[in-house]
Amino acid sequence: MNQREPSRPGADKATSPPGYLALTMGDPAGIGLDITLKAWTERRARGLPPFLLYADPDAVAARAKMLALDVPIASADSGSDVGAAFQRALPVRTVRLSRSVVAGRPETAHAPAVIEAIELATADVARGHAAAVVTNPIAKSVLTATGFAHAGHTEFLSELASRLVKRGAWLPVMMLVSDVLRVVPLTVHIPLAEVPKAVSRDRLLRTARIVDAALKADFGLATPRVVVAGLNPHAGEDGTIGREEADVIVPAIAELRAEGMDIAGPFSADSLFHAAARARYDAVIAMYHDQALIPIKTLAFDTGVNATLGLPFVRTSPDHGTAFGLAGTGEASAASLIAALKLASEMAQRRMRAGS
Repeated sequence: MNQREPSRPGADKATSPPGYLALTMGDPAGIGLDITLKAWTERRARGLPPFLLYADPDAVAARAKMLALDVPIASADSGSDVGAAFQRALPVRTVRLSRSVVAGRPETAHAPAVIEAIELATADVARGHAAAVVTNPIAKSVLTATGFAHAGHTEFLSELASRLVKRGAWLPVMMLVSDVLRVVPLTVHIPLAEVPKAVSRDRLLRTARIVDAALKADFGLATPRVVVAGLNPHAGEDGTIGREEADVIVPAIAELRAEGMDIAGPFSADSLFHAAARARYDAVIAMYHDQALIPIKTLAFDTGVNATLGLPFVRTSPDHGTAFGLAGTGEASAASLIAALKLASEMAQRRMRAGS
């Protein structure tokens, strides 16, 4: 990746911006509470920025006891001095659950509180109380069973952005970030059979422009280099293995290059992710979910971060799921959450310095 300015999670040594990070609990039966508690215990060693957890304090205390972690809890809200409280205790803004939590056992009864935590945290960021929102993993199937109408966090945050920051519709773009790779899936949570129809010129144009702008504003790269993966094997082999490259991707790239963007492709995805290839770009736009996530989870399974671009506020998340089987066991790694907290702070710093 481009090393003109350090931009990996944890690389920026500047102080964190005013406020705190708003951290949601995620599904309380998953590992979100585990890794949050672990991250707080490592706050000094890892140089973590202050964060406020939106959760049920009783559930947090119960999980700390289960994990044998000595974590004092401080009641806090968006008007509290979270930074001062953070040094001595884990600040928690109360979001009550309707019933007690059993680690590893997801329940639809928890869904309203999970959603409320996301709404409250996002509202505090939109109002300027918090610097960025960081979300712990949710179980989409649990929320969907209660009527949740969104495919996941990203889509819900887009709606919240439109609701809270009234400047029209927002196009969220998922970027997976690590110290060795940044990759964006052009299409995300749709069946593989629907991907070819969804790979449109307009979608690629809008996504690439958002990626280019974010690499400049959020990652500090003056002239970012973006490459695009092909949809088909061997990037279509000049039209002999599919027409999407020739008919859609190539014309879109030509239009973006005419605008002045440093973008190239389409390239065969099977040769885009080895070390020598990664040295030639700052981000990849892949065509579908697994084409993007397999390489980054192979290269940086424990430290990858999910960053949502194209929103009026900063949002990051660990690049893993709820891992119900690990909840309460003490075996869950907090590395991805720690990286997400650091990256959120770095992105918020850069936006603050840019006045955006």
